[in-house]
Amino acid sequence: MKKNLVIVLLDDVGFADFGCYGSEISTPTIDALAARGTRFTNFHTTAMCSTTRAALLTGRNHHAVGMGSLANFDSGLPGYRGKIARSAGTLPEMLRPHGYRNYMIGKWHVTPLTESGPTGPFNGWPLGRGFDRFYGFLDAETDQYSPELIRDNSHITAPGTYDTGYHLTEDLIDQSITMLAEHRAGAPRNPWLMWVAPGACHAPHQAPNDLIDKYAEVFSKGWDEMRADRLNRQIELGVVPEGTELPPRKDMVQAWADHSADEKRLFARLGGAYAAMLEHFDQHLGRLVDFIERSGQSDNTAIVVMSDNGASQEGGPLGFVNAMGPFNLVKEELADKIARIDDIGGPDTHSNFPWGFAMAANTPLKRYKQNTHGGGIRDPLVISWPGSADPDLRHEFCHASDLTPTLLERLDITAPASIDGTDQQPIQGTSFASAGSIKPPQYFEMFGHRGLVHDGWKAVAFHQPGTPFEDDVWELYHLDQDFSETTDLASSQPEKLAELQATWWAEAEVNNVLPLDDRFAERFAENVERHRAGRTRYEFWAGMGHLPSDVAPDLRNRSYTITADVEIPPAGVEGVIIAHGDLTSGYSLFIEDDHLVHDLNIGGTHQIVRSDRPVPSGRHTLGFRLERIGEGIIRPGVGTLLIDGEPAGAFETNNVFFVLISWSGLDIGLDRGTPVSHYTSPFEFTGTLDRVLIELDDDQELDAQTVLDHQSSTD
Repeated sequence: MKKNLVIVLLDDVGFADFGCYGSEISTPTIDALAARGTRFTNFHTTAMCSTTRAALLTGRNHHAVGMGSLANFDSGLPGYRGKIARSAGTLPEMLRPHGYRNYMIGKWHVTPLTESGPTGPFNGWPLGRGFDRFYGFLDAETDQYSPELIRDNSHITAPGTYDTGYHLTEDLIDQSITMLAEHRAGAPRNPWLMWVAPGACHAPHQAPNDLIDKYAEVFSKGWDEMRADRLNRQIELGVVPEGTELPPRKDMVQAWADHSADEKRLFARLGGAYAAMLEHFDQHLGRLVDFIERSGQSDNTAIVVMSDNGASQEGGPLGFVNAMGPFNLVKEELADKIARIDDIGGPDTHSNFPWGFAMAANTPLKRYKQNTHGGGIRDPLVISWPGSADPDLRHEFCHASDLTPTLLERLDITAPASIDGTDQQPIQGTSFASAGSIKPPQYFEMFGHRGLVHDGWKAVAFHQPGTPFEDDVWELYHLDQDFSETTDLASSQPEKLAELQATWWAEAEVNNVLPLDDRFAERFAENVERHRAGRTRYEFWAGMGHLPSDVAPDLRNRSYTITADVEIPPAGVEGVIIAHGDLTSGYSLFIEDDHLVHDLNIGGTHQIVRSDRPVPSGRHTLGFRLERIGEGIIRPGVGTLLIDGEPAGAFETNNVFFVLISWSGLDIGLDRGTPVSHYTSPFEFTGTLDRVLIELDDDQELDAQTVLDHQSSTD
């Protein structure tokens, strides 16, 4: 009988974060799998989540299958469509003809987010790419207490709340166990694939408070001591060779000793939330492993555990308690962070840790997620394969694109030449089923950062966005002798560097990497506008389900009008008319105590206007108008409540949505997640709501550089 497969793909977890890779973080489930399996010390990913997922699923380079960057945007170029090509079959599509039932839990993020709405199209969703069941989310991240959940091809409401003890990680593992239990009941003779991709440890870092308390104490020693401790343990464990050196702290990362006591306390708790999220996942992964053992399947089940890229730099030098404010030009001052220190990891936070602890997570490697230095692309990989004679540690180079061909070889399955009538691209990955496999040159590229590894050597270039690519400085490292990329040989061996650079350009040409594009926020804005295609009117009728953010009206930095047709009974009414977002950010129009209320929640700063008179009974048109005034990218707005078209209260604000309304989506007639405003969800509308209409003015101005400049001043 073919082996069952569990593929566990963690998110933004650094090379040094598993206990068996030198960490202080408790990961006994993963460590036990490593103890009866193999740890790989030279496994490489692609620096970002969508791209690594595409390479893992298909056994091919990510640009070659259309996923050159994030699934959040489609540039129109072959390598950058944000969707896996049909000519690049996925692992479940390859396994299905051999009797496998394929189950997917957690994060997908390999289909355009503009196709994530209730009308699809669904051909890029998990059930459209070979999985038989799906329970998870489609975007890069989701709130752990109020997730954007999908079951198969339908948006659903989470089966619990923060107040009832709900957390997405526990829910995902519950669902994975249910699926396998049902498989055992319905198809016990068929092998299965279980793909588990939790939100951990992508921001927001949300975890049980007792675990955060535990790790805030652990992280209080600071990133400098933590890096040194981890390196020493890695050498003792054989994960890195004797003589490996730590690279210097990166730019804008100060020595831990140079920070104030309050800063240290804040940073330790932010780091503690990240660590707590990882231990929390490991605890629940243990429940899945235990079920497999109790159900008598462990001797026929291989388990793979890895991360999709290095630890993230997205928390900036000082970290965030709620990043949704700074995303929208609302500064999060240090004093504000300190005042909210006990909230970190809770439902009203969108926390992320500072660069110093991201650097420690990637010990002993350089830089972070998004970069093509080791910190972005070198990750932990544990494989526990029953009956395998593999050694405890393997040190040869391998890549995300190599996993699928490795699994196929071990299962004695040949990749098909055609799937559903579509001729397939050649598998580009190299199986490492046997030790000592020889890997051809492997290129890397992400937002203009470039790299190439071949025969123990690496050429790599860090790219500053917005600068000419020809100005990039290439570095050269002999990885066989320099694990942590600390000795740049570019000046002493220019011929070797030139050879690797030439190979990079050749690989880039073959794999649809060109033309290079270093834009990030700009591509998000372009994609939204392309999807909107001039649409300015959105009608939402009663009975509509949930609408994810990427297909909801784009209210960022523009004037707009919301109107709702309602009927108010004589006894009065309360509840939400329309809400988009969650506790961390969003907007809501609702009736409370017979008055019309609007809350513009920018990163937890509630700008509330309440009508100057009650809403009378009968049929009415209720609304809210935001009018931008003045000139320039950053300009104030006036928000006005409307009852039957007449003003009923107003306020002026300098704070509007600029980059992101929320990772959580939109509903009418209720607020299904953690509440946008100061009411208790779902706060359903108790009158009759016929229709909500949103009309957009054509005065939107988005400027990525303004946001970046503001972020820098905030940090």
